[in-house]
Amino acid sequence: MALPHPPSASRPHLQVATEEPAWVRALLIAAALLVLSALLIVPLVSVFHEALKKGFDTYLTSLTDPDALAAIKLTLIVAAISVPANVVFGLTASWAIARFDFRGKSFLITLIDLPFSVSPVISGLIYVLLFGAQGWLGPWLAAHDIKLLFAVPGLVLATTFVTFPFVARELIPLMQAQGTEEEEAAIMLGAGGWQTFWHVTLPNIRWGLLYGVILCNARAMGEFGAVSVVSGHIRGLTNTLPLHVEILYNEYNFVAAFAAASILAMLGLVTLVAKTLIEWRVKGETRSDETPIEQPLALNPVAAAQ
Repeated sequence: MALPHPPSASRPHLQVATEEPAWVRALLIAAALLVLSALLIVPLVSVFHEALKKGFDTYLTSLTDPDALAAIKLTLIVAAISVPANVVFGLTASWAIARFDFRGKSFLITLIDLPFSVSPVISGLIYVLLFGAQGWLGPWLAAHDIKLLFAVPGLVLATTFVTFPFVARELIPLMQAQGTEEEEAAIMLGAGGWQTFWHVTLPNIRWGLLYGVILCNARAMGEFGAVSVVSGHIRGLTNTLPLHVEILYNEYNFVAAFAAASILAMLGLVTLVAKTLIEWRVKGETRSDETPIEQPLALNPVAAAQ
């Protein structure tokens, strides 16, 4: 009796999906590089070229101008307030959504995604309708000498609104994928709520949290539409760096405008590098079909705290 042929001998050769001809791969790579150059590299090079067009001394003079320094300082202040607020909100919202089932859960997720679907200009206009002099709460705020619009609080509110989905949207799928087994094991071993959070939950989500913080910070510093509506464009007081760039460009002060824009461009490059490093670190710590390397320590948070 003849032995049957092995399955590989009786079946035709199956072509792998990535086995395209060399010319097809070269064409796709060339097209991707062309689009990348047109949309990213050429504009980036032109920003620094225009900023340094009249020399490095003029570039530094433009950045050390009092209005430019005030815009940079205000941008940092707004980001320093809105980003931590979004971190707290993102952690609490993702914890609630990933760990519990409650009435209104889908509505909460919809609210988190709302800034992605609403134009930043519209969100700024909503704040004007609410807190403006002719708005719903404007007369009450004026009677109590509380100023939100055309001041730092209005900028913080507008920036916080447009950036609060970033941290939550990074953490929700991550925490849902990880499940609750490690937290339950830590509680059974005698860990308290804060011990479980600091030694189990936070180490497992730290790279996703950092990734969300980086994206949130980049958007906060580069936000234009919402803050443009609520700022009033007061030089030296309510102009963030993107608004300062617009004013200089409209005044045909191109060197100073591109000098300020180069700061935002460098922020984008730093964000891109940080994003790449985080993705590389996550891949290095996660093995296929295995749990994260630090899981044995996370399973005993009481011992880790000691």
